[in-house]
Amino acid sequence: MNVPNAITFSRLVLTAVFVAGTAMESALGHWIALVSFVIAAISDFVDGWLARKLGLVTPMGKLMDPLADKVLVCSAYVYLSQRGFCPVWVTVMIIAREFLVTGLRQIAVEAGQVMAADRLGKWKTGLQLTFCITCLVWFAFEPLSPGNPFVDLIRYLSNPASWLTPASMWLALGLTLLSGWNYLWTSRGLLKS
Repeated sequence: MNVPNAITFSRLVLTAVFVAGTAMESALGHWIALVSFVIAAISDFVDGWLARKLGLVTPMGKLMDPLADKVLVCSAYVYLSQRGFCPVWVTVMIIAREFLVTGLRQIAVEAGQVMAADRLGKWKTGLQLTFCITCLVWFAFEPLSPGNPFVDLIRYLSNPASWLTPASMWLALGLTLLSGWNYLWTSRGLLKS
């Protein structure tokens, strides 16, 4: 296993740590969830960059990288829906798109092809991660005492009543639906056969 693929697999481990943090329902749990999620999100960009830079792009990496992203993002969206930060129907649409793309990738594999993530899917993932991180930052910083300019700024930016959280959620949903349609359109030949 090469380094980029090891980083991809570590994202699955970090997702388990994230879920454990959210289950703690405490200030410490919120910080564990935030830190593990942010590290996992950073690893999403690092593994792909390293794979391309070192010439270590593999079929396993092309399949596992998007899968690890899906597990991480879907875990966060389920948690945020449970906490009332994301409508359940939005989470259902996002998870449905992920199942659709996973199914299309499986069809492609059986046809001897590998369907890598496209540019639109990468932007979609970036906006989904922005939404999730903004909410997780709110959980971690909201209980802190106001008065510190840095804390106040972070609380303002991550406040669900502010602009960043809802804007990133709706933009992520729009790109999720658009990229799902794009995958369907580009794989129409596979579906016909």
